[in-house]
Amino acid sequence: MAGAGSRQADLKTAAALKTKAPAARASRSIGASAHSQGIVDKMGAYLAHHAQVGIQTLQNLFATWLTSLMTWLVIGIALAMPAILFILLANMGSFGGDWDGKPRISLYLVKEISDDEALSFSRELASDNQIAGVRYITASSALLEFTSQTGFGDVLASLPSNPLPAVIEIEPSALSPGEIKIKVLQLEARVEVDSVSVDLEWIERLFALLSLLQRFVTSLAMLLGMGVLLAIGNTIRLAIENRRAEIEVVKLVGGTDRFVRRPFLYLGFWYGLGGGVMAWLMVHASLMFLSTPIERLMHAYQGEFVISGLGLGESLILLGSGALLGVLGAALAVSRHLRQIEPG
Repeated sequence: MAGAGSRQADLKTAAALKTKAPAARASRSIGASAHSQGIVDKMGAYLAHHAQVGIQTLQNLFATWLTSLMTWLVIGIALAMPAILFILLANMGSFGGDWDGKPRISLYLVKEISDDEALSFSRELASDNQIAGVRYITASSALLEFTSQTGFGDVLASLPSNPLPAVIEIEPSALSPGEIKIKVLQLEARVEVDSVSVDLEWIERLFALLSLLQRFVTSLAMLLGMGVLLAIGNTIRLAIENRRAEIEVVKLVGGTDRFVRRPFLYLGFWYGLGGGVMAWLMVHASLMFLSTPIERLMHAYQGEFVISGLGLGESLILLGSGALLGVLGAALAVSRHLRQIEPG
């Protein structure tokens, strides 16, 4: 909240503007040069006052650091909760180890197919615009991979021939379960394919779950954003009431509503930006706290998983969202309560 220093600065500035008003009106007849110089002076005074108000408001917040910290923590918690859920939801695509967030279709080729025919078939599939990626695994490579993962090398070595067929792994570009089902039926009809492996029911359940979680997180973010607006608006309302006498004096000496509104908008901006910083710290602390048990869980299932946190772009979005909510909350509170204050 703004303190006595900000009040005195606003009163002095308003009195100076009132005193200079007649001189400014008298200078209009000087000419074009003086008029241009007056515009430059006004713009410089305007920017200087913005800087003065912004710095003074921030200094007053730090002067009452305990109260400001409590407000920043409340805003930070409201911003951090949906941010953490968004990050965890974005990282769910890596939970499947080799699954990179897109379902994979495994084509087991017929035993009679040669390597050249299999390669030609894989190149044909790669040219399909509905397929994002193709990986061809020869029968010998499949045997080595199976042996390394299961440890049944001695058993497989005793067999007269390699029992595993060549495999083509496909990553479809279309993520709709219906489109994947149609593509699977088309691939099963090819003469090069012996069988197709894909769990369509699991994919449909996964997409339904992800869609539900995305809607839930979006709704939660909207509700908490409204909570941030209300919290900042109530804080600004209290600041306006505490400075009612000062506002009446400023209006009495000729201060405009824009002049009076400016400190409260900066107050909301600093509250929102500080809450965004707190949210950023909370998000990283939470991810550090959750990363170890999640990595242990994935290691138990012979998988590797590392949570990716906030990058530069996401961090700027978080800070910008907090600052924007702060300014909006302050603007709503000021526009509602400032009109009720008029000098007697």
